Amino acid sequence: MGHSWPARLQGVLARAADARRMIVRRKSVGWQTDAVWAHPAGGGLPRARPRVVVGTSLVLRNMLRFLPRARHVLRTEGLSVLLRKIRRRLGTARIQACAPPRLLSEQEPFRPVALARCSRPDVSVIIPAFEPFRLTHHCLAAVRAHLDLSGVEVIVVDDCATDDTARRLRDYEGVRVVRNPTSLGFGGSCNRAAALASGRLLVFLGHDTQVQPGWLDALVAGFEGHPDAGLIGSRLVYPDGRQQEAGAILFADGSAWSYGRLDDPARPQYSYLRAVDYCSGAAIAIPRALFQQLGGFDTLFAPACYQDADLAMRVRAADYRVYYQPTARVVHFDASGVGMNPRPDAAGMVRLQAVNRQRFRARWGAAIAGWGERGDALERLKERSARRRALVVDNYMVTPDKESGSLRMWNLLAILQGLGFKVTFAAANLEAPQPYVSQLQGRGIECLYRPYVRSVKHHLATRGRSYDLVILSRADAAAAVMPSTRRYCPNARIVYDTVDLHFLREERLAELTGDRLMRRAAAQRRRQELALIEASDAALVVSEVERDLLRAQLPRARIHLVSNIHEVHARASAFEARRDILFIGAFAHPPNSDAVRWLAREILPRVWLELPDLRCHVIGADPPADIRALAGPRLNIHGYIPDVVPFFQNCRLSVAPLRYGAGVKGKVNQSLSYGLPVVATSPAVEGMNLVDGESVLIADDPADFCAAVVRLYGDQALWRRISDEGIAVMQKHFSFDVARRSLADVVGE
Repeated sequence: MGHSWPARLQGVLARAADARRMIVRRKSVGWQTDAVWAHPAGGGLPRARPRVVVGTSLVLRNMLRFLPRARHVLRTEGLSVLLRKIRRRLGTARIQACAPPRLLSEQEPFRPVALARCSRPDVSVIIPAFEPFRLTHHCLAAVRAHLDLSGVEVIVVDDCATDDTARRLRDYEGVRVVRNPTSLGFGGSCNRAAALASGRLLVFLGHDTQVQPGWLDALVAGFEGHPDAGLIGSRLVYPDGRQQEAGAILFADGSAWSYGRLDDPARPQYSYLRAVDYCSGAAIAIPRALFQQLGGFDTLFAPACYQDADLAMRVRAADYRVYYQPTARVVHFDASGVGMNPRPDAAGMVRLQAVNRQRFRARWGAAIAGWGERGDALERLKERSARRRALVVDNYMVTPDKESGSLRMWNLLAILQGLGFKVTFAAANLEAPQPYVSQLQGRGIECLYRPYVRSVKHHLATRGRSYDLVILSRADAAAAVMPSTRRYCPNARIVYDTVDLHFLREERLAELTGDRLMRRAAAQRRRQELALIEASDAALVVSEVERDLLRAQLPRARIHLVSNIHEVHARASAFEARRDILFIGAFAHPPNSDAVRWLAREILPRVWLELPDLRCHVIGADPPADIRALAGPRLNIHGYIPDVVPFFQNCRLSVAPLRYGAGVKGKVNQSLSYGLPVVATSPAVEGMNLVDGESVLIADDPADFCAAVVRLYGDQALWRRISDEGIAVMQKHFSFDVARRSLADVVGE
């Protein structure tokens, strides 16, 4: 298989290279705010758009910027891979400004809201209500419109409203209504309803709010994903879409600040789950058992503010954490400005705030003494619990369901968090495709993306001193960012994560094809990667083979082994319940395309002579046209499949017929982690501590590979032994515990 240059494309690239040398560098593209995102309710939110650059076309300049990389990809990976990478770059959409909230605006007379009754609720939504009734009605209407109310009870506490709230609520079917004999204020009303609630979770919701789609699911998911969570608060936005609060910050003097107030809520710093000082009581959730244990809201602070801040402090004192959940969006009209009950005049409220601030400081002054002063850097104070900060830069956004390098990175980020790092992640091109960016943010990882971040270099120039650790993953991203990292991150340990040695893979491809240009490209890549290792404080490799190779060439470099990282699962089904064989691998990685071609043309025809009913399933994103053309009744080219677990659980064998490559193969790891035995070539299992005949079957020519497949497919005792030994290898070399120990050594834990 050769990768000859198409003459026309080679000419285009050559002419572009000439143009690149002639173009005078101009000012880089920035962002200016001159458009307003309007909402019928009034107000506006600035929307960023590109500043016009006079002269050189932005498209042309970007094409020329990536010309050297394009030529390298063409030489080493082929035209189809280059075109896919170009399509991905051109098709990457920026994060859009948050859509305006969905607001209900019904006219009198209101039709009563009907909710389904739940006899055994998991969640109790508690709404302390006061006048005017229209706010309470719209709050309930939004709950009905945007929530799945199965497993939910709704309790409304009428806090002695002086309008006809009590009478009108009688017609709201499915709503449990409680009327206070005397006004108890927000905290007292919540406490009374909590004593009557049945749900495992209590959710307190101001009557001057309208919840948005997915709000409650996001709060519940926050508790499921964070066992240390004692209280989780929502993102509050104004009716025009501007942010009201992304968690709140307390200062040493007892005063507070709503973080992100009046800003664009789509900015990266507001968009990930994180531990906070407290969240406004307008929309918070807490386990009922914990709320009862703490004695509920302290009415010492009634009727004004600090009840929510005091509750958060007591949650922390009970060894739980308080989190802000950005995907739980709630519109807060803030009818009273502070608290729920607006009866006191404005001056009276200000006085009560001051009184309660002193009460709060008297109770918690020692605990908050070191919490900073108003005017200090909010970015530092907003997550004061972070002991260390890490920045991770990779080529692309992490897509763990599509390729093994991303799965390793996904798990590596989780381990960093477990080691106490607040983690910030950036794709080198600042892309943010969904759902992947939201998945990372939901795990508490800050993601950087356009247009809010101009470039990784600019981010480092402004925030580089805050990082204790910077991990640059894969050669291209590391080469682009390393100089800026060295310049702007004086306090950070800089780690180059090879993922695999690109030059080793490219050298092997050049040897396989005999391509002279490819050999030259591999030599250039070798110089690049060795220079990156020398420039870093430490380097990560995924196999002992690559570690030994680098130690021989760079004896003074600090080389650490952090291999693929997998959860090891119990075997789901027995030998006799399984059938068919599996190949899995993303086709953006050229060795996988070569392997499937070799499998289809040289191996499977031999296998079908022995096992005519056997089917082979090929799974992987973006199969090229010639791979799709190989499909037939016994060869299923599935492409991308979101959930591949059933294949690992129900196929009898996994095959890895790679003829070249480097690093550790995720396809082999994943199969073994589910107890699925593997037939592989030597390149596919290099550096994986697998032994032929014990934990894997190895064959390097088509006839031997066919014989190994047929043998393992029909021998139950051999199948069971290979499965058991494969699981043992995964537990010993590729588990989370192994990776955690290795990474702790890298970061100096």
